[in-house]
Amino acid sequence: MLRATVFDLDDTLIDTGDAWERVCADFTARHGHRWRPQDGVALHGNGHWASYVAELCGGQVDAREVVEACTAVMADACAAGRIQALPGAVELFREARRCGPVGVASASPRRFVLAALEHLGLAGQVTTVVCGEDVIRAKPAPDPYLRAVAALGFPSSSCLAVEDSPNGIRSAAAAGMPVLAIPRDRMQLPADIAHLPLAHAPDAKRARPLLVRLLARRPEPALPGGPVGAVG
Repeated sequence: MLRATVFDLDDTLIDTGDAWERVCADFTARHGHRWRPQDGVALHGNGHWASYVAELCGGQVDAREVVEACTAVMADACAAGRIQALPGAVELFREARRCGPVGVASASPRRFVLAALEHLGLAGQVTTVVCGEDVIRAKPAPDPYLRAVAALGFPSSSCLAVEDSPNGIRSAAAAGMPVLAIPRDRMQLPADIAHLPLAHAPDAKRARPLLVRLLARRPEPALPGGPVGAVG
């Protein structure tokens, strides 16, 4: 029986993939690096994104400087309304909230995560928030999700994760959580990831009925001489 939900933030609730990429590209350009398509791919779902960007700068900066500079720009973008929710994402979040407590597990810095949740009007509806600086091992390690479900007070198997990226799906699955996958831009999940989610949806709007069904599942009554099952 699923009792709670933990959402990823970037590209699951809010449309930030291109925004983070632009900000990081501008930062590295100031240190002599010409941004490449593979750099954008490397950022997606990467809990060690700041270290990656620092390496692109040839040792001129460290990860802490990357976090401070890029987060400041992104937090300002939130305040200015340039970061928007993905279509249907706020409604998806609120639907989950009607069914039980909700957490957020993000690789992004806390300053940005809190600014984004405030901008979306969801800050007061979140039971727990786990951010990049809260764990030593970032996604795809299970640590962010394990910390979130511990704060919610339920076993991992009783908490649904909502994720967009392969690394995020790996993280939630490694934590023992069922996953509702909403891949960014309907990307094809790698073969070693595609089987991990319990359910898939092409976008947040069409994920809503799936989420409702998953969170409404209840144990079936035991049949004579048979095991207890679960409603699909």
